[in-house]
Amino acid sequence: MTTKSPASNYINRDLSWIEFNWRVLQEAQDSSLPLLERAKFLSIVSSNLDEFMSVRVAGLQDQMKANYIKKDFSGYLPEGLLKRVMKRTYRMVAEQYKTYREILRLFSKEGILLSEYEDLNVTHKKAMDQYFHEIIYPVLTPMAVDQSRPFPLVHTQSLYLAVVLTKEGMEPEDEPFFAIVQVPSNLNRCISISPRGNSKKHEFILMEDLIRVHIHTLFSGYTPVAVHSFRLTRNADLTLNEEGAEDLLEEIEKELRRRRWGAPVRLEVDKGMHPYALEMLREEFEIEDNVFEIDGPVDLTFLMRLQGSLEGFQHLRYPALEPYYPRELDEDDAFEVLRRKDVLVYHPYESFEAVTDFIVQAAEDPKVLAIKMTLYRVSGHSLLVQALAQAAESGKQVTVVVELKARFDEERNIAWARKLEKAGCHVVYGLIGLKTHAKVTLVVRQENNSLRRYVHVGTGNYNDNTARLYTDVGIFTSNALIGEDASILFNEITGYSTPKHMQALCVAPTNLKNKLIELFRREAEHAKAGRPARIIAKMNSLSHQETVDELYAASQTGVKVDLIVRGVCCLRPGVAGLSENITVRSIVDRFLEHSRIIYFENGGEPEVYISSADWMSRNLTRRVELLCPVLDEANKRALINMLQLSLNDNVKARVLQSNGMYENRQPGEEPELRSQFEAMKVAVWKNRGLSEFPEQDSTPS
Repeated sequence: MTTKSPASNYINRDLSWIEFNWRVLQEAQDSSLPLLERAKFLSIVSSNLDEFMSVRVAGLQDQMKANYIKKDFSGYLPEGLLKRVMKRTYRMVAEQYKTYREILRLFSKEGILLSEYEDLNVTHKKAMDQYFHEIIYPVLTPMAVDQSRPFPLVHTQSLYLAVVLTKEGMEPEDEPFFAIVQVPSNLNRCISISPRGNSKKHEFILMEDLIRVHIHTLFSGYTPVAVHSFRLTRNADLTLNEEGAEDLLEEIEKELRRRRWGAPVRLEVDKGMHPYALEMLREEFEIEDNVFEIDGPVDLTFLMRLQGSLEGFQHLRYPALEPYYPRELDEDDAFEVLRRKDVLVYHPYESFEAVTDFIVQAAEDPKVLAIKMTLYRVSGHSLLVQALAQAAESGKQVTVVVELKARFDEERNIAWARKLEKAGCHVVYGLIGLKTHAKVTLVVRQENNSLRRYVHVGTGNYNDNTARLYTDVGIFTSNALIGEDASILFNEITGYSTPKHMQALCVAPTNLKNKLIELFRREAEHAKAGRPARIIAKMNSLSHQETVDELYAASQTGVKVDLIVRGVCCLRPGVAGLSENITVRSIVDRFLEHSRIIYFENGGEPEVYISSADWMSRNLTRRVELLCPVLDEANKRALINMLQLSLNDNVKARVLQSNGMYENRQPGEEPELRSQFEAMKVAVWKNRGLSEFPEQDSTPS
């Protein structure tokens, strides 16, 4: 066994997350990517950091305030970990803005100009002056801070201007006046400027720059000395007393209002901010350490909207992906198809409309008696929700488990819950203390004097927007065992049923973790007996210590373990005596890798599963999650092919080293293989029904 200390056997979760966001930043720096796609990745780096700061860093600060002095399983105390996290984050932000300046330079070459007011010609200045006075000025509210007017509420992750002012007759030693102005979030931050003559250039100016130039119009009689942008990030964790809440929906609505007052976590300010303004902000927010001086526009998430609003410039984007409608379901009656065979769909290469159409058909079919469904994150204009409401209004029994605690989607889910209740659906908010993260739909249909169950189980949310951006898999089936298990699951969530033995599905927190461990140990027994033994698992994150330890133990018996983990990974691969039989790779590419697929060699009789659960403590112990076996042999082979594509990726795969760093996998003498692009080709061949469908070897190499 290894001589390393137990703590050094693991990579810290938060430090691993920072390495993941570095990989996202590397995509923004990749000159082989289309320029607007690089800008999109740069925006994602910012939005990722926002959530990390408001949840993970906020949690470390809470632990320090509570004098929590217990080390985590990777050996870190909160204070020491916070210092390392912030040191790496400062470095990342500096590199991010260096990349931003490079992208801005390349934008300019392509005719996309992000200008400052002073750079505009007289005509465009007049146009921008008019825009300010007619559109922006009426919305602005200057908020002075003095003895009679306390510091106003500063909303989390909103952009503000800090204004330092003087007045005629003031002495140099007099304390200046101070005010803040919120940059309106309901107006476009990037303001388009009309092209000059026949120019094909697209020119923009940021709203805060336009407000800065006209700031004097808000403070007549005063002289602005300095105007600087700032942005505050607050603690966004909800603290719910579910046991004592008579109405969970109302309790969450209260907590969302309290979130506005969450403790300050991070302050972003313009580089070179006026010392008095910076002192005022530090003092008000009681923040000393986590202050980021930004050399560029504060908050680069505006790049996502900017690149999305540009018309044309197709040469600066990926070619549009037109998902294929699954051939197997391209018939009028999905139920008839599913009586014959199970159907696997792979998003975004295959259309999410197949899922929507399944629910719509169930809602309209007079033989359907009941529809039961879980909803975790739903899009703003969901056809699924409309179909469920229509089904309830037509007299069907419709039960919807809406997860109100889906972080940052709470308000949207509350709105959907109220709409569904109004239509007559039975809306359930899950189990106390647990988030319902499973993705499952059950349709009960009357057929030939008996009832038949149809089930859809997926790895991703029932969200048509993210289904175009995330890689996820789903299975439609009428398998009787899976159908019975789905009924048991919904009864447990909605009623008082105690957990029953399930024949096909495994559910967290009841038995999913134990099932995984049982399967790991079975592979180890195969390895000891000299039989084929291998584990391949694809997921978003791996941070559950017991699961990591079981993987270590299995690998030490000779089981080859290949992990494809997009984000956080606390397992340390390649350590002699501990994990030399384990590899970990991460793929960050055009689409967000989101599917959870698990393969077990099982002595030569392979088993494949799909799941809603990552291998994290929260998923295995504090959430309702599903693990579903893939029973159809053709579907098994298809998923094995997809896993093999990921293992063969030598363009976008980065391999985790034992020191916790990631290295790009080099093609060497092999031809370049980019797994997501190959998956697009597979979808093309599959849905054209061509006999020479380019499968990978169904036995992983």
